Amino acid sequence: MSEFRSLLFALFQLVFTPVYAVLVLLMFWLPPIARFKFIIVWCGTNLLAARWICGIRHRVIGAENIPRSSDPHIVMSKHSSTWETLALNFLFPPLAFVAKKELLSIPFFGWAFALASPITIDRKSGLDAMTQIITQSRERFAQGFWIVIYPEGTRIKAGTRAHYKTGGARLAVALGVPIVPVAHNAGYLWPKGRLGKRPGTITVSIGPPISVEGHDMQRLINEVEAWIEDEVARLGNPLDPRVTPRA
Repeated sequence: MSEFRSLLFALFQLVFTPVYAVLVLLMFWLPPIARFKFIIVWCGTNLLAARWICGIRHRVIGAENIPRSSDPHIVMSKHSSTWETLALNFLFPPLAFVAKKELLSIPFFGWAFALASPITIDRKSGLDAMTQIITQSRERFAQGFWIVIYPEGTRIKAGTRAHYKTGGARLAVALGVPIVPVAHNAGYLWPKGRLGKRPGTITVSIGPPISVEGHDMQRLINEVEAWIEDEVARLGNPLDPRVTPRA
């Protein structure tokens, strides 16, 4: 049944995404923030479809930790699913995602994503890639965006860990901005590379901002990793009947 519902959801995306991507391309003339707000309607529609078709819901804890000031921040999130790339847009101020340049070549999705003001990097650039990120991040902050970085670099199977890359911490130190850590257990219900989405409730947990003051790059990423991974372990697997959502 889960596979049938997942297939139905995939068919919905197959029909909806090209249509909405064309609408996004027609909105190229809008200012960056206005264009971003139009684009994330696609994200919200997919989240609603996932709820109606696949039975995937979510709850948020730690929302009080989201800074209310207009000062820019960097969001660092666990990356185990596609779900968080959709949902984070509705938890924080407008977000610019750090992503690999190859995503922009994906038909329809990539074309529209390019108009969402992402920070794109060419992994073949080596050390120059960090310079690209810093330059583009300053531009996005000036436009009113926050920055999102997945410190693991790619989606990681739920229940496993990967070495956290230091690029996000290096960026935070270079720009002198705090990091907001985010943990969740979405990968159990919306796994990487599988049709088998499962009904249930995802819990996303937002931690207190971590200041760069008094931290070097390695110490900073270690603190971010410790908070995220400890919180992911605390949240547990929502498919396990012994696990109940905890505040």
